[in-house]
Amino acid sequence: MADSTMSETARVSPGAPEISRLRLPLHWLGVTPFFVFALVFLILPTVGLIAGAFKNAAGDYTFDNIIALSQPKLAAAYWVSIQISFVSAILGALIGLAMAVAVVRGGLPPWLRSATLTFSGVASNFAGVPLAFSFIATLGRLGVATILLRDIFGINIYSLGFSIFSFWGLILTYLYFQIPLMIVIITPAVDGLKKEWGEAAATLGATNWQYWRMVVIPVLWPSFLGTTVLLFANAFGAVATAYALTGPSLNIVPIQLFAQIRGDVLYNPNLGYALAFGMIVITGLANLFYILFQRRAERWLK
Repeated sequence: MADSTMSETARVSPGAPEISRLRLPLHWLGVTPFFVFALVFLILPTVGLIAGAFKNAAGDYTFDNIIALSQPKLAAAYWVSIQISFVSAILGALIGLAMAVAVVRGGLPPWLRSATLTFSGVASNFAGVPLAFSFIATLGRLGVATILLRDIFGINIYSLGFSIFSFWGLILTYLYFQIPLMIVIITPAVDGLKKEWGEAAATLGATNWQYWRMVVIPVLWPSFLGTTVLLFANAFGAVATAYALTGPSLNIVPIQLFAQIRGDVLYNPNLGYALAFGMIVITGLANLFYILFQRRAERWLK
C-alpha cells in the first residue's frame, strides 16, 4: 500500500514543475501589450532611424551624414536647442521646487496640495500642437491676454520686444509642462524629509536657514539635479511643440529635422535621421545622468 502511494506521488511530482512552467507565461500576459507596443513603436523605429543616419540616398553605409552635423547652421541649431532646454529646465526646476515645498511643507490647506498635484499630472503631459495653439491664442499678437494688456493697462508686449514665436516665447511655452513635471517628480523627495530632522536641528539651536542649508538642501540636491536633467531631456525632445509654435522662424534642431525629412528645398531624409540620432544621444545621456542622480537620492531618503 505504501509502495503504491509512493509510486503515485512519484507520478504526480514530476508533473509539478510542468504545471508551474505552464503558469509562468500567464504572469507575463498582462505586460505583453506593453512589450509589443514598445517593440513596434519605439525599438524598431529607433533602430531604423539609427541605420538611416549612416546611409546615403543610394542605401550605402557612410559617415557623411554624421560629419554634416558640423555644418554651421546645424551646429547652431543644436546650440540654440541646448540653450532653450537648459534655461527652461533651470527655471522649471526652481519654480517647481518652490511650489512643491509650499504645498507640502508650507502649511497650506490640504485640498490645495491635491489640486496642485492633480493639475500637475495633467499639465505635465500637455504638449504638442494643442499647447502651441493655446499659447498663440493667449499670447499671440491677437491673443486674449495680449489684447487685455493693451486695451486695459496700455501695455503692448510686442512693442516692448516680446514675441511668443521667439527664444523666450518658446521657453515660456515649455514652462507650462516643465513646472508641473518638476512638481510631480520632486514632491515625493520633499515628502521624504523627516520631521525629526527639523526638531533635532531646532533642539541643537540651528536657525531655519542653517537647517535648510545643512540638512534640507544636501538631501534634496541629488533629486533636484536628477529632475533638472530630466527636464532638460524633456525640453530637448519636444519636437511637435516647437515646430507648431515657431515654424521656420527659429533655428532649432526640431525645425531643421522637419526641413530635411519633409521639406521641398532641404529635402535629405538621411541627414534628418542623423539630426534625430544626435537628439537621441543627447537625451539618452541626460536620462542616464537622471538615473544615477535618482539612485543617489534614494540612498539619502531611505
